[in-house]
Amino acid sequence: MTLSSAVDPAAVTLTGITRYPVKSCRREPLSSAVVESWGLAGDRRWMLVDSEGSTYTARECPALLLVVPTITDDGLDLTAPGMEPIRVARPGDGVLVDVDVFSSRFQARLAAEEASAWFSELTGKGVRLVYLDDPTRRGVNPDRSVPGDSVSMADGYPVLLANEASLAALNDWVADGPRAGDGPLPMTRFRPNLVVSGAEAWAEDSWRRIRIGGTSFRVVKGCDRCVMTLVDPETAAKTKEPILSLSRHRKWDKKTWFAVNLIPDQSGDVLKVGDEVEVLERVESTEPQR
Repeated sequence: MTLSSAVDPAAVTLTGITRYPVKSCRREPLSSAVVESWGLAGDRRWMLVDSEGSTYTARECPALLLVVPTITDDGLDLTAPGMEPIRVARPGDGVLVDVDVFSSRFQARLAAEEASAWFSELTGKGVRLVYLDDPTRRGVNPDRSVPGDSVSMADGYPVLLANEASLAALNDWVADGPRAGDGPLPMTRFRPNLVVSGAEAWAEDSWRRIRIGGTSFRVVKGCDRCVMTLVDPETAAKTKEPILSLSRHRKWDKKTWFAVNLIPDQSGDVLKVGDEVEVLERVESTEPQR
């Protein structure tokens, strides 16, 4: 049963905003961001694909986490350890190619050959860099969206939100477990767009609609976590946590869960660190939405 929020909206606050200009590459912390229908402005509009057009990520090449992309007026600047910096123009009228993010198939524009060569040298694989010039080409899972919803090249949904108290609870589990030396884990392991504080641990499991600043969001699904969370985003070194602890405490449907996926109801508003978070609708639940 859906209930009105039992959380004092002034008690929950937006404490972090992050975008990822290139899927699987280094994050960009922000103090504010424009909300677009398909996610935060500039978030995951670029990605790498293999020869078949399938997304190529840090799951396959952890070194991608060390690539630093900087959005420019007309494209990207890219730097990485051991690589010469490169400037990439946004391919406004480049060749459209078929690409996919897991089971989602759509079209994106192929970046300049020099950019693909740069990433191929870095990864040791024949990869191509593509740009999603029109995110409305890619819809969201129809079972969890409404007609007209769209998403950039994020795994599945426009915005990912995480709760600081949930990370603290997870780090307590890590500290008590057999791989205590892997912790404490930073929030950057989970690559959220938005981080909130002031809510109880795992309260986000029960949220169904929230408002941040002037934007309302539907909370449509928990986030099942993959092996990318095992890679330190600062060094690209692999660990056993957080999956080990999540498997003991947060495992349902043979998956582990941390953070929640959001779809914005409006676009054009600006989110700012320090904005209040109001829980508009929630349900009685002790499990993630699946």
